[in-house]
Amino acid sequence: MALSPQFLDELKHRFTLSDVVGRQVKLVRAGREHQGLCPFHNEKTPSFTVNDQKGFYHCFGCGAHGSVIDFVMGTQGMEFMEAIEMLAGEAGMEMPRQTPEQIERDKKRGTLSDAMDAVAKWYAAQLKGQIGRAAYDYIKGRGLTDETIERFGLGYAPAARTSLKDALIARGVGEDQLIETGMLIKPEGGGASYDRFRDRLMFPITDRQGRVIAFGGRALSADAKAKYLNSPETTLFHKGATLYNWANARAASYDAGQVMVVEGYMDVIALAQYGIDYAVAPLGTALTEEQISHLWQMADEPILSFDGDNAGMRAASRAVERALPMLKPGKSLRFIIMPEGDDPDSLVQREGKHAIEKLIDNADPLVNVLWRNLTEGVPVDTPERRAGLEKKIFGVLSEIEDENVKKLYQTEFRNRIWELFRPQKKQGGASAGSQRSFQKGGGFQRKPSGPLQPWQQSGGLKHTSFAQGDKARPVTDRMEKVILLTLVHHPEILIKHEELVASLELSTTGLDGIRNALLEMAAAGETLDHEAVITHLQGRPEMAALEKLLSDRAIRDDWFAWGDAALSDALTGFEHIVSRFQHITAAKAAYEQAEAEFAAEMTEENRDRFIAAQEAFRALEEKEADKEGYRLESGRFSFN
Repeated sequence: MALSPQFLDELKHRFTLSDVVGRQVKLVRAGREHQGLCPFHNEKTPSFTVNDQKGFYHCFGCGAHGSVIDFVMGTQGMEFMEAIEMLAGEAGMEMPRQTPEQIERDKKRGTLSDAMDAVAKWYAAQLKGQIGRAAYDYIKGRGLTDETIERFGLGYAPAARTSLKDALIARGVGEDQLIETGMLIKPEGGGASYDRFRDRLMFPITDRQGRVIAFGGRALSADAKAKYLNSPETTLFHKGATLYNWANARAASYDAGQVMVVEGYMDVIALAQYGIDYAVAPLGTALTEEQISHLWQMADEPILSFDGDNAGMRAASRAVERALPMLKPGKSLRFIIMPEGDDPDSLVQREGKHAIEKLIDNADPLVNVLWRNLTEGVPVDTPERRAGLEKKIFGVLSEIEDENVKKLYQTEFRNRIWELFRPQKKQGGASAGSQRSFQKGGGFQRKPSGPLQPWQQSGGLKHTSFAQGDKARPVTDRMEKVILLTLVHHPEILIKHEELVASLELSTTGLDGIRNALLEMAAAGETLDHEAVITHLQGRPEMAALEKLLSDRAIRDDWFAWGDAALSDALTGFEHIVSRFQHITAAKAAYEQAEAEFAAEMTEENRDRFIAAQEAFRALEEKEADKEGYRLESGRFSFN
């Protein structure tokens, strides 16, 4: 069966080559390529490279070279059609049936491409002639050089109703071809066809191979209903799957290691004239999922540029919404908001390439833009509003399909929520009834007026809990031991709580090493059970710390941490004790902060804050476990 070049090209484009090769070869990133040991011959030093941008692999040792199709054939012993069918099935593409009709469609597509090439050349010739003088003067007035005009194939569509139609038919291009490519409009009610684009500056739109498939036209008349007009959807052109300047930017993005998305044709062209060749633009619509996939094949973190007006902010938000479910390890977006009143075209022409590169260097990651979108202007002054915001945030994060990326976003946003909700230190000048005195070192300290209060005369903090020693350690030491003991006997808990375990701040000697060893096992995909843990630790320094932990009599009563507890009970106990541990350590941190503020500035306000923090910490410290539902599967009663 003969397959069309279009089908094969689309099939290859559906895959990131390093992902396919990485299933069988351990690859390491090296600049813009990946390297590994060649699967086609025995070698000890890597000479096998994979280039995602160009879509091929090459071995400098044995000379093996090819595409994703060649790799599947070479490593899985498949024939050409077997490899095609396997890849097509994986990509969700239907295998073309080589019927006479399909053969005719492929032939027709080639003819349509030839017709569009002829149209582009004719438009370019009009721009250079007398009829296109006004359009040429306009584009020169926008700062473009003749070289840039030639490079982007700019042209002019005359104002007459059938100029293109008459000229192309005279050159042997069929009227039906011009209608099918969208260059002519055929009235539904009958009547003669006529040119779609009239009195417009023309921008050829190409596919990723550089073949002209459509046009964008900018009106030169103030009376035109639409400033910009694009070709309609055709056999060749699908607006949501194409990017302006796609072919040129693919090569440039490989050299630069990045790709930039701007809003209009002129932005792309102006940037290219100033040496930023890796810019593309969507075609009059919000960025689509398919366009984002194309961008990720050009760079791991495409840079999206938007105007600073309301429309630009809405477009940025839509891009975040589209990209969020698609995020994968290493694949994200960064955002630039242009200075007020500027777009890339005006900024680069006024201030040069460095002004754009400075914005690129400071581009905001998607995580920051998403956080602002979700929290900016949202009141969090009551528990109900805070709960509502938290529910909204984690509802949005649930849309991320990649589990690892989702977990990391959830951890990041939990930290940000904690920062957002925690009480903030009050700022401002001296309150009534006090005065400020200048202190050595250049600062001011509030000094109470009137006689010292008894709590000030007592020497401040010398009788406080933390001044006498860290009372939280015995409590948290025990918790840390129980947490690690539970993980040693039930390491399956890591499947659900790997990120949580990694984030815990452990202070008890030896426990951090055990925790890290468990995380190593999880990251390496090793079996997670108690016997595997013991085997993994044998002969390592952490084994001594584990033996000490296992012999600690103080934690014998925490039954769920031991091997005879059911996994569901162990998980419940683990989640409960980790929650208590986090609350106590957070309360301790708040207590220490309040203590430090009180020591530095002995005001009644700071004293009250310190006492409140102290009471909150002690209440948590003394609180007994009260989680119900333990021991049911292990044959024990719940504890209170």
